[in-house]
Amino acid sequence: MQTRAGTPRPITRYGNPVLHRRCADVTVFDEELQQLVADMFASMAAAEGVGLAANQIGVDARIFVVDCPDATGTNVVAHVVNPVLHVPDARDLEIDSEGCLSVPGVRADVGRPATAYVTGVDMTGRPVRIDGTGLLARCLQHETDHLDGLLYVDRLPGKKRKRLLAESAEAPSVGVTE
Repeated sequence: MQTRAGTPRPITRYGNPVLHRRCADVTVFDEELQQLVADMFASMAAAEGVGLAANQIGVDARIFVVDCPDATGTNVVAHVVNPVLHVPDARDLEIDSEGCLSVPGVRADVGRPATAYVTGVDMTGRPVRIDGTGLLARCLQHETDHLDGLLYVDRLPGKKRKRLLAESAEAPSVGVTE
């Protein structure tokens, strides 16, 4: 549905308070929201990401965008406002390397359920559901975590998290620089 031209915005880095708290629910569905979604797609593309949450560009709102393949290789391009994550089998974990635009330059293995889906609405308030397998399932979980104030490094043991954050602090920012 994204038809507007977006403007890339700087990616917010780990440590910024907007990344570490639950984002606010979206209650107004207007042209400003449509422009935000377009800017989020542009920001994600500029940073060469597969997903982006609104707080990763400094906006306190429960929205994320994805441009990501599922387990079959089918690419899914979508956005979700006020997403609710559903994990059918939380015991079926896949461990895979994960990274984050807000923690540039580092990756770590993280266990996540192999399938997931989100429900929510689009930028006009119409109900949406995105079903994910493979990388898309991981992305849906990762982006929903962002909106809840959790980054993938927060799921790691303390020493590993501290080491990765120190390495990331040395890495250049991705996408548009501030």
